Amino acid sequence: MCGIIGATGSEPVLPVLLEGLARLEYRGYDSAGVALLADDGVWRRRRAGGNKSVAELTEAVGDAPPATTGIGHSRWATHGAPTEPNAHPHTDATGRLALAHNGIIENYRELARTLPQGGDEVTSDTDTEVLAHLVAARMHHGLGLADAVRAALAEVQGKFALAVVHADEPGLIVGARRGSPLIAGQADGTGLLASDIPAIHGRADQFFVIDNDRVVEVRPGSVRITDLSGREVELVGREVGWDLEAAEKGGYPDFMLKEIHEQPAAVRDTLLGRIVAGRLVLDQMRLSDDDVRQVDKVFVVATGSSYHAGMVGRLSIEHFAQLPTELEIASEFRYRDPVLDSSSLVVAISQSGETLDTMEAVAHTKAMSKARVLAVTNVVDSSLGRDADATLYTRAGPEVAVASTKCHVAQLVAMHVLALYLAQVRGKYYPEEVAHQLACLQRLPDRVQAAIDTAPAVTEVARRVEGARDFFFIGRGVGNAMALEGALKLKEISYLRAEGYPAGELKHGPIALIEPGVVVVAIATRSRLRDKLLANMQEVKARGAVVVSLVDDEDVDDPHVRALSDHVLSVPYAGHELFQPVVDVVPLQLLAYALATARGNDVDRPRNLAKTVTVE
Repeated sequence: MCGIIGATGSEPVLPVLLEGLARLEYRGYDSAGVALLADDGVWRRRRAGGNKSVAELTEAVGDAPPATTGIGHSRWATHGAPTEPNAHPHTDATGRLALAHNGIIENYRELARTLPQGGDEVTSDTDTEVLAHLVAARMHHGLGLADAVRAALAEVQGKFALAVVHADEPGLIVGARRGSPLIAGQADGTGLLASDIPAIHGRADQFFVIDNDRVVEVRPGSVRITDLSGREVELVGREVGWDLEAAEKGGYPDFMLKEIHEQPAAVRDTLLGRIVAGRLVLDQMRLSDDDVRQVDKVFVVATGSSYHAGMVGRLSIEHFAQLPTELEIASEFRYRDPVLDSSSLVVAISQSGETLDTMEAVAHTKAMSKARVLAVTNVVDSSLGRDADATLYTRAGPEVAVASTKCHVAQLVAMHVLALYLAQVRGKYYPEEVAHQLACLQRLPDRVQAAIDTAPAVTEVARRVEGARDFFFIGRGVGNAMALEGALKLKEISYLRAEGYPAGELKHGPIALIEPGVVVVAIATRSRLRDKLLANMQEVKARGAVVVSLVDDEDVDDPHVRALSDHVLSVPYAGHELFQPVVDVVPLQLLAYALATARGNDVDRPRNLAKTVTVE
């Protein structure tokens, strides 16, 4: 969460900072600010206008000096309310140092007491400002900016990415990273620093990954990286496989709708080159066949929409590979005592590859066992991808909207690919059976496109239920995962109350909330449990619920379904009930989108949320 941008060169950098903040606003938009190095110190402007923060900031910088070094920040509030005094960048007492920070400093109270005035110089409610004063205090004892940052961070507990500038060292931006992502860039005498590639894409022609506990010194035309003791380390270049246009709206009214329409390509690209003559070939797995055969238990760890993809993946791995599989919420995984050993495989799913809860689950795995870690992520060279023993990239391209759509669908496909790969290597499926299932996967892009084409019908259903305030999503078996995902999407962007439940659990409590006017969305596409789900639909229908059923095309005119439904939506059958979520999720995304836009909400930047969660 939060976004950092920094630039230094021979030309005024304010346009670079503002452009970068506009691109990073999806990481947090409670407030935004810039700090420029001027002749007499730091010139700073901040605004806390919610999702208009960058726009308001842009209007407020008309008197900015033509500075050639500066930093900027877009904030998702953790410590302190989303107000202008709490907005970044923060300065020290002299006004000559400015610092922007992502993450959480866990011992900031203790650090504040070590400051010259015992912390009284801290004027905001943030943990970040303590860092600014701490670095300034180290400089007061004669250290240069980079050494002062290294000395200060030796005392810091927590996760961070930060950028610091000081008027005494013009032309220098010092960055550091532990847990939160940070990259550096370089082009034609300009040095750049950012928390995400889109912020500097098109301005940098070289990108460098900043690893954990590294300090980077960015100057016009040069990048130097050291560890916390000051030893220089090798620059690690990063390839960017997409162009800037891929991160723009491309004629759509918002990123979310664009990304929904990009889902057939995301599925196709995730499969591209991995199916050869009816077999899976995964050259980035980095696990030998013997390694795979030694696995006797799988743990899937993830959060949010990735967790729902993991629910489907668990069922797929158990069915195809016949491996016992546990599913874990990443934020809880390391706080219990999972039984892991060298024959365990931990599958960590994260769209960004920087989700802190998932990263911590991986770190816990490596610290306590010899279990192997396989990452399913969308970002090449992300922290998760680098730390894992094997990686399965989803190839969905950049996803900007906070609510995940195309990355989630790509994760679903990737988990099926993994399940079938495990089955193939372990000999749990005959080769012709594996080939048949792979053929089904290859037909999914067309089926996803057909689901997208149902948008007018979904919009009409949304129009008919837009007055409702309470929604339940129900499913059984693999449909339960999509019930949870559909409810999450609706909550994220429409702010309506939406709950997802296994349909069989309704009668164990939640059915008490069903009354006339409540909308129940039933995931009723073909499965072994479909008849049981129809019985659950009968239960809610009898209590006055408005029932929206999602069925596959063959059942759209089923008189039993019609009798139980107020509205029916249909999608193609995916060829196997475990693959059906790849198609089923699309109308659920479209329903959430239609209801959110009808309410006038900003679907790309829902309140209180950020794209990448890098705090606990």
